[in-house]
Amino acid sequence: MISIGIIGPESTGKSTLAVYLANRYKGLLIPEYARTYMELLNRPYTYEDVVAIAKHQIDELRTFHARLKNSDTILFFDTELIITKVWFEHKYGACPQWLEEAIREYPMDTYLLTYPDIEWKPDPVRENPDIRLQLFRQYEKEVQKLDIPYYIIKHCN
Repeated sequence: MISIGIIGPESTGKSTLAVYLANRYKGLLIPEYARTYMELLNRPYTYEDVVAIAKHQIDELRTFHARLKNSDTILFFDTELIITKVWFEHKYGACPQWLEEAIREYPMDTYLLTYPDIEWKPDPVRENPDIRLQLFRQYEKEVQKLDIPYYIIKHCN
């Protein structure tokens, strides 16, 4: 199994890239769970909602690692635990220790980090149009701490 985490700030093409790569390389796409979860809420999200999202993501990682670890399947994760970690830190000032542990327990083989060089497209679940570069730098810092290969994806005309 090869796992590729596609991370980056909001509105930088992560989902489009994930779908394209999964189709192009006949891989398995694990869609962004946070978006689905948030779209179903009829209220502002809470700390407990982010906990639920993180636990779901960890369960997905655990399941895929158990079922596919000896296969040649390529998994494309449209967002994953690093984004959730930074979300906790940005919104609530700290990340739960169990999430930090899960990031180390279920590492990606590589990351694709999308750069915020395309136009912001607002939608009901996006909330950070003015700090995308700051978030990009935080995601990059987190990947660098893990010492896992990563590639910055920029828009080309």
